Amino acid sequence: MAIPAANSPPDPVLVAFNRFGLGARPGDRDRAAHDPRGYLKAELRQPDIALISLDDPTYASLPGSTPAIQASMAANFQRKLDRERMAAATAQPAMASAQATPAQATSAQIAPAHPLPPPTAPAKPAPPIEATLFRAEAQARLDKAFRAEAGFVERLVYFWSNHFCVSVAKDNIVRASAGAFEREAIRPFVLGRFADMLMTVERHPAMLFYLDNQQSIGPDSRAGKNRRRGLNENLAREIMELHTLGVGSGYTQADVTSFARILTGWTMAGREGRLGEPGSSVFNANAHEPGDAVLLGKTYPAAGMGQAEAALNDIASHPATAQHIATELARHFIADDPPPAAVARLAKVFAKSDGNLRALAATLIDMPEAWSTPLAKMRSPFDYIAAIRRAAGPGPANDPGQSLNWLNALGEPLWQPPGPNGFSDQADSWASAEGMKIRLDTAWQAARQVKDVGNPNDMLDAVIGPSASPETRQAVARAESKQQGLALLLMAPEFQRR
Repeated sequence: MAIPAANSPPDPVLVAFNRFGLGARPGDRDRAAHDPRGYLKAELRQPDIALISLDDPTYASLPGSTPAIQASMAANFQRKLDRERMAAATAQPAMASAQATPAQATSAQIAPAHPLPPPTAPAKPAPPIEATLFRAEAQARLDKAFRAEAGFVERLVYFWSNHFCVSVAKDNIVRASAGAFEREAIRPFVLGRFADMLMTVERHPAMLFYLDNQQSIGPDSRAGKNRRRGLNENLAREIMELHTLGVGSGYTQADVTSFARILTGWTMAGREGRLGEPGSSVFNANAHEPGDAVLLGKTYPAAGMGQAEAALNDIASHPATAQHIATELARHFIADDPPPAAVARLAKVFAKSDGNLRALAATLIDMPEAWSTPLAKMRSPFDYIAAIRRAAGPGPANDPGQSLNWLNALGEPLWQPPGPNGFSDQADSWASAEGMKIRLDTAWQAARQVKDVGNPNDMLDAVIGPSASPETRQAVARAESKQQGLALLLMAPEFQRR
């Protein structure tokens, strides 16, 4: 089922909720109708709006990343011990059986020494600690999406979390800490300075582990000489290619190698805690490549951890970084092929404001192109699920399972992108025939769960408004039941577009 492009200028209220936000809830359109741009800017003025605070009783069960990683390490160690004990226990009876004489074996089989107790049903094993932590973090993220006013700041969180992505498929350590990574390294800076977010992201234990920097050893460092281990360039390459400068910005393979040397020593403390609190981000001077280093034509004097910090700050303010970030933001919020004038304006604001992300967000809101360009992009699966929950209701309380299952089926499993470049931001990535069929199934499931649907025609006006086409209105009006009408609304092209 293809989604046709809109031909007329989009409704400003629909732009506010679909292009910038996470979809309207019943009543939201009325609150934003008088000033859609001001409604969005009001979110930017709310203090700490992006944060998920552990001081909030709602999120009291969430740990920080270091405790989450420690719990994962301990659980993994316990699983290893359990496997070893099981292997030893299995080996002992086998050895005893092999040593028994045939007569002894027969006697033991015929007459056991003690009556056996009746079999009991095995206790259901507790879920792995990593799975428990992941689901708690997922529920916190979904709660923020459902409660947001327009959802513009949440969309910015998702944009940056995908830009600086980690994947829970890497290891249980990342599964346990992916949500904490987003809370600690993305949310506090989403309306702050890009350089501060960059620095926090790259030294966060989840990122260091995901991109293997704990394996990177300076060849001429003390550890490198003793262990005969070398560089791992993953973190350096992805910082330059994906996080900052972008492909084709002029850096070379020699720059990647030099940057990898600069980043040696940035690591995560292991379970033994020799370098610091287990699971925390630390600097291992013994693994750091000594000496000066040249990166992008500039010499960085030997300064331990400060050498990489100086390099990251310079990269954050590089003109290529401004251009790369501007392009990605315009592509996400305006069009797959972003208007060059919009990209240029964003890049200029980035450069002049020292990477002030609040200023970039405000610039996006003020852009004429954001309000005149047709809503032709597809909502990503997470945007779509969030919009469904906001329109039809949040679903089961404190249970993210169904929403997570929907995301898996739609091809965007939470915090599990296919690679370091994150999930695609192109409309055609989500518009396949199979993908649209799954969206239809999801809409039906969501509609059937709503106990008090009300009038689907009224909901159509509340969620989409005057942008609903005659075809959509007719389909909803002719539905055989209220649930069917709601499902058709949730599957409507106007609901799918952003």
